[in-house]
Amino acid sequence: MPRKVIKKDGREEEFIPEKIVVSAVKSGAPPELAREIAREIQATRQETMESKEIRERVLEKLRAVNPVYEHNWRSYDKAAKRLYDRYKGGLYS
Repeated sequence: MPRKVIKKDGREEEFIPEKIVVSAVKSGAPPELAREIAREIQATRQETMESKEIRERVLEKLRAVNPVYEHNWRSYDKAAKRLYDRYKGGLYS
């Protein structure tokens, strides 16, 4: 099981499978599928994983079941990143 996730900026975070479940459910995937995907990632024997690798594995599984789930994930991700970039300095900056 991965214990750490290496983020894009190099930071390390604890691996939290529930983040995968929540994101997959938000994309429209049923909770059972979301939990299954998280369990598969969790079963990986790697000590660390890059966040982009986790993301690609999740998207691959979502695409295989229903391409709409992948599309929804990417659309939400793009919108969330746009908001972050706009407000990362604060709401009133």
